[in-house]
Amino acid sequence: MTTHDEDVITPEQAGTLHGLFLERVKHSPDKEAYRYFDNAKNAWISLTWKQMLEQVARWQAALAKEGLAKGDRVALMLRNCPQWVIFDQAAMSLGLITVPLYTVDRADNIAYIVNDSQAKVLLFETADQWKELSNVVGQMGCVQRFIALDTFANNEPRLVGASNYLPATATLQAPVPTQIGELASIIYTSGTTGKPKGVMLSHNNMLSNTHSALGTFVIYPDDLLLSFLPLSHTFERTCGYYLQVMTGATVAYARSIPLLSEDLQTIKPSILISVPRIYERIYAALHAKLDAGPAIRKKLFLLAVEVGWARFLREQGRGGWKLSFLLWPILKKLVAQKLMDRLGGRLRTAVSGGAALTAEISHTFVGLGLPVVQGFGMTETSPIATGNKLDNNFPDSVGQPIRGVQVKLGPQNALLIKGPNVMMGYWNNPEATKAILSDDGWLNSGDVARISETGHVYITGRLKEIIVLANGEKFPPADMEASILTDPLIDQVMLYGEGKPYLVALVVLNPDVWKAIAEKMGIHPDMPESLTDSKVEAKVLRRIARNLSSFPAYAKVNRALLLREPWTIDNGLLTPKLSLKRNKVVEMFESQINELYKGH
Repeated sequence: MTTHDEDVITPEQAGTLHGLFLERVKHSPDKEAYRYFDNAKNAWISLTWKQMLEQVARWQAALAKEGLAKGDRVALMLRNCPQWVIFDQAAMSLGLITVPLYTVDRADNIAYIVNDSQAKVLLFETADQWKELSNVVGQMGCVQRFIALDTFANNEPRLVGASNYLPATATLQAPVPTQIGELASIIYTSGTTGKPKGVMLSHNNMLSNTHSALGTFVIYPDDLLLSFLPLSHTFERTCGYYLQVMTGATVAYARSIPLLSEDLQTIKPSILISVPRIYERIYAALHAKLDAGPAIRKKLFLLAVEVGWARFLREQGRGGWKLSFLLWPILKKLVAQKLMDRLGGRLRTAVSGGAALTAEISHTFVGLGLPVVQGFGMTETSPIATGNKLDNNFPDSVGQPIRGVQVKLGPQNALLIKGPNVMMGYWNNPEATKAILSDDGWLNSGDVARISETGHVYITGRLKEIIVLANGEKFPPADMEASILTDPLIDQVMLYGEGKPYLVALVVLNPDVWKAIAEKMGIHPDMPESLTDSKVEAKVLRRIARNLSSFPAYAKVNRALLLREPWTIDNGLLTPKLSLKRNKVVEMFESQINELYKGH
């Protein structure tokens, strides 16, 4: 494996995020930079750093003709692909500020972000996207140019296809002089409550964060990353883009989430970067398969996890040798290796961030030989604040602060963060900036935490999401919900009970798992429109109680509202980052929730 430090481009060498890209091209022009699937050719295509530079030059030349001034905003709404990187780099070479948008976001939200940032150019991809955007195009008067990667008929004079917009060739011009502390991007938070806020991140915010993260999450030039989280998400943008440019690793863009399993087999990545939901789905699928199979298979699986976890603790210096270790070669062959092969067979690190991964799930994967390391951050911290190292990994924690970042506990044990990664502030929103960022630079994460003697941070809840019952008992819903979601029957869940006599759960059931259970219960296997059967509710409540057994005894769910239709972005119950809009869920199911408290 190639050594690490000699290949890393430092923030000082880079100067800006575009400077980082130019330095990488100089360092390794002919090395594979990106790999993507070309549907027309039905094949995976590779691009070198030199080829990427040629494309950046074309986009730079085209954008230069728009007459934009340094500091103007340009927006992009693309799935993960080389053009995302190319546009970002071309824009920054001209001193423009990029505003990433989610491809799955609602049109009215897109219009709000475009207007709030006053974006003058909007790059998107398909005719289907334009169909949605055309409903709000009249609300985006600030946009002087819409650019579509695909070609299709339209009547909008501001819209042009990329094939007609770009010159055939171009030579990259010297970048507009930019200082490292200047604004590079405005990234809008999902907005689980209220309108999204634009987080202002400087070149230094993101460069320093990327470089510091390498002290925790080591990446080598010969690593291959599979990118599938949206690049509009800061976690993926830093870890699956800037981190890769800084180290010279290769990124392959997954075709889609439904095809992720197949892409893992094809690409065989060495690094996997994901949010907990992906690991939760794999875990739920594993257990659903085990529950449907012979009992001996499940016993063997659980034994492999137990022995593998004990081996992990010994390797970490936190456990001794056990006689059961002698079983590992056969357990690895029969159980653990099958999981690793499903993930491509070459993974040396799997990073989980964006939300907490339950101890049960992380223990399972680590026990089976997948080295999962958790980290913590938020858009406002560029985003990485803490992380676990492979050789100092406490999987139920989110790790220690990365280089140059400080953490401490504030009022109500809120986790406070300080460092060069902390945002410049919120775009056009000084009141919101003042509410989260102190005069001396400490950012209040809004997360409740504890810090262990080893300096590892444990997130225990959200300040704004603590449920307080009528009797004064308090619950961290996120932790409890994460535990409930380890049940393969439950696809989505939300706990409710603020000011009420007891907790209730709103549960979206998995139709496939439901079918298997219904057949065992002797009821109709098709999920009915209304799920009000008391026998079914009682069974679900027992499963929930089993998953909450590690919580205090008073952390009990008394009633459940069972639902068949999933919560989605389209029905307004999820943000583009797939965060739950709790207030909207309560509003939609208010009458049914009230029924759960009838008589109390």
